[in-house]
Amino acid sequence: MDFRSDNTAAIAPALFAAMAAANEGTAAGYGGDDLSARLDGAFGEFFEASVKVFPVSTGTAANGLALAHICPPWGRIIAHREAHIERDECGATGFFSGAQLDLLDGDHAKLSEDRLAAHFAAHAPGVHSAPPRALSLTQATERGTVYTLDELRALTDLAHDAGLKVHMDGARFANAVVALGCAPADISWRAGVDVLCLGATKSGGYACEAVVFFDPAMAEDFAYRRKRAGQLGCKSRFAAAQWLAWLDPAVWHQHAAHANACAQIIARAAQPLLTAPAQTNQIFVKLGDAEKAWLRAQGFAFYDWGSVGSGEVRLVTSWQTTIKEAEQAAAALRCLIN
Repeated sequence: MDFRSDNTAAIAPALFAAMAAANEGTAAGYGGDDLSARLDGAFGEFFEASVKVFPVSTGTAANGLALAHICPPWGRIIAHREAHIERDECGATGFFSGAQLDLLDGDHAKLSEDRLAAHFAAHAPGVHSAPPRALSLTQATERGTVYTLDELRALTDLAHDAGLKVHMDGARFANAVVALGCAPADISWRAGVDVLCLGATKSGGYACEAVVFFDPAMAEDFAYRRKRAGQLGCKSRFAAAQWLAWLDPAVWHQHAAHANACAQIIARAAQPLLTAPAQTNQIFVKLGDAEKAWLRAQGFAFYDWGSVGSGEVRLVTSWQTTIKEAEQAAAALRCLIN
């Protein structure tokens, strides 16, 4: 029973079938195929806006390239201290952009309006200090929590008023949309997001990530940036086929809703042990060493989390997690509590 990550899940049938269907005959490479030509329109329907889309193979590349595009090398990128771009991408943001990260604290991996305003107030403009040029938000966060529509708008308004562009790491964007019961547009461009790195890999895809610009003019020359970084896939029809399949609500919404529902089964049982609100498909609980060993002996796989010796663990559900597996995890956690 694997709760290590939604990355451990297989390719979802709908996306696998789409790739198989695209595997007939020949097609132009490097985005010149008919499927790739449909992406901007399909994403535009998904977001209810005119967009410019660039598929890439990893979330790390998506984030690094997007942030490099909106933040110059002499700028700063503001993010939460637990943001994926800080904790899990091996300095890729700095590698691609040359910019430095300003890391802020906040409960459950979320930035707050007050902390962001205080950060701006504490840094007077001047040529001797690198100016903030981008704000990076993660939705859903690295703690499985979500920014509400009002929270997002407050943060993006502050950022825009200070002259920053707003990037969103949306590796689990679909889970956040389902958790909030809103439309994809509501927590992206309508909330002030300038560029979104949308992930489908954690939701059933294979190497299926995309950089989405909500102002097509902002995407000028990004095609060169992507190519220079080795992220323009030659057989791009297979990425496009996956995206066109994933954008069907019967796929993305169903996958996210199922993963979130499985997480809720576990979270309800683990309530006394939770270290963060379980709002999407990630559950964080605090256990002792003996309890962790016992859970693993029962056949559960998961990652230790937090600082060494914290006793915290993370369990993640996916489109492939079964209700039975979630119920078994819930029962095991109840045994530890009782």
